Amino acid sequence: MKVGVISLGCAKNLVDTEVLLGKLRSGGAELVSDPKKADVIVINTCGFIEPAKMEAIETILEFADKKKVIVMGCLVQRYREELRKEIPEVVAYFGTESWDSIVEFLNLKPEREEKRLLTTPKSYAYLKISEGCNRLCSFCAIPLIRGRHRSRPVEDILREAKHLADQGVKELCLVSQDTTYYGRDIYKEVYLTELLAELEKVEGIKWIRLLYLYPTEVDDRLLHYISNSEKVLPYFDIPLQHISTRLLKSMRRGYDEVFAKKLVEKIIKTLPDAVLRTTFIVGYPLEEEEDFKKLLDFVEEGYFHWIGVFPYYQEEGTHAYLLGDPIPHSKKEERKETLLKLQKGITQRKLRSFVGKSLELLVDGFDEEFGFVPIGRIYAQAPEVDGITYIESHRELREGEVVKVRITQVGDYDLGAEVI
Repeated sequence: MKVGVISLGCAKNLVDTEVLLGKLRSGGAELVSDPKKADVIVINTCGFIEPAKMEAIETILEFADKKKVIVMGCLVQRYREELRKEIPEVVAYFGTESWDSIVEFLNLKPEREEKRLLTTPKSYAYLKISEGCNRLCSFCAIPLIRGRHRSRPVEDILREAKHLADQGVKELCLVSQDTTYYGRDIYKEVYLTELLAELEKVEGIKWIRLLYLYPTEVDDRLLHYISNSEKVLPYFDIPLQHISTRLLKSMRRGYDEVFAKKLVEKIIKTLPDAVLRTTFIVGYPLEEEEDFKKLLDFVEEGYFHWIGVFPYYQEEGTHAYLLGDPIPHSKKEERKETLLKLQKGITQRKLRSFVGKSLELLVDGFDEEFGFVPIGRIYAQAPEVDGITYIESHRELREGEVVKVRITQVGDYDLGAEVI
């Protein structure tokens, strides 16, 4: 059986896809990258906000009347019955974490417990440490889709990390819906630093990157650990969502403007080389011009190397749904572009501070568009969401190699470097 798998959405969804690929291969399926050659297509969907839902539906419709299609993931978890009625051509719908059910549905019989099949460059891999979320943010439907927080035992995570290292992976990107909540359910306390200490012992792993840190959980203990760590990068991905205290209260975030500013200042003071990434929502139902101006002023202070900006989308079942959606989408997009334009100059200024510095770089592969130029990332660049570094080298570089480079130039969001 030839099976093609299409993965949509976030890095956490990609991990689920890679687990499924491993199980399909173990069951004897032939995995194909060209959907035209597939007997069956499995689509792993995202259902987080409206654009993600539309992308998923368009992808399903593209193949549903041409191929045997199975749909899984977040969209199905949330809208299973509606999807069955609207797109009956799909042969089966499965929710999240449904790999075994899909393998059984296809009458495949895995001969052994197959590890996940990586689709990222061998230089890095995402490592999911927990599933679900206990937060009650007013705008977010994730707890409705993924359920309550469930930490994986340290032993299971370590086993997977060693397997990834054996495949040549050099960077572990730790992901979850709420990374800083790790361990509270099974160890009765936040256990993230203990997990990091064990992961640092895994031979072959050079970098550990933390993604999705909840602001109120980035405490002195974690900062002290990172400042003394040899492998955990001083890279902080902390979604603040806004800076207006009035909006943060309505969003049920659990902190205010004063806390957010003190947090980023404390990080920079504790780790002068820290790189900060955050995300903001614009067009939240209660956001007025004054609130947006406050957000612009906050960004202009130049704390962040990278930001992501999302227009607000009304999600049924969430607390904020009751507030309506009074701000026109065009106004949301205008605010988004204004914020990104402001940040672009700040990002370039931050990147220019690296010029002339000697840093370690992880080689991800080669850019075919520019004649197979080697590309990679320094610690300030997370995979897929930040810029990349184009490398000048007098010797052949290998994917997954860690090399010392000198930063030589800056583009809009990317860097240029030469191997020392």
